Amino acid sequence: MKNLVIIDHPLIRRDLSTLRDRRTGTDQFRVTLRRVSTLVAFAVTNDFRLSLRLISTPLEKTKGYLLTDKVVLVPVLRAGLGMAEGFLDLLPEARVGHIGLYRDEDTLMPIDYYSKFPKRLSKSLILVLDPMLATGGSASAAIRFIKKRGGKRIRLVSLVAAPEGVRKLNSDHGDVRIYAASLDRRLNSRGYILPGLGDAGDRVFGTE
Repeated sequence: MKNLVIIDHPLIRRDLSTLRDRRTGTDQFRVTLRRVSTLVAFAVTNDFRLSLRLISTPLEKTKGYLLTDKVVLVPVLRAGLGMAEGFLDLLPEARVGHIGLYRDEDTLMPIDYYSKFPKRLSKSLILVLDPMLATGGSASAAIRFIKKRGGKRIRLVSLVAAPEGVRKLNSDHGDVRIYAASLDRRLNSRGYILPGLGDAGDRVFGTE
């Protein structure tokens, strides 16, 4: 599907299976989500730009590198918080914004209740983190809010995606690349991904 990058790796498959399993408890779900997010982050950052600098080892001078891109992570509350720590393990220099959305259970439409972003979004590479790309409504709304605040270079990072959500993102934001560990089969009548992994926010925070 257009703009969709599937990140396939044996360790990601293993961890995604753990996340899908209904027997996985909150503590193991949280740890596994952080770990698989770090694995996904390797692929998402594969084309990041570097600038050259000179460094001194204990023995001599040599070439060193710094990330050229200023990175902003934007986890979509609540479930996206479970991915943020894994990304920060690899990108400790990243700044973090937040956006809070919830889905109306009747209309399935996203409603925003909170947002706060670092300054100068226009000069940053923004990674929107949300484990589930279901209908695409919340992700599309989050990206729209970010663009209104000056964001231009945006990527969406999920673990599991539904075809309906990918099509929605392509329709609303054709300039945004989507990364996911799996393209699942479809949505059910309640807007949940099949086979999916349930409600990621509830499973991360033990509120199901």
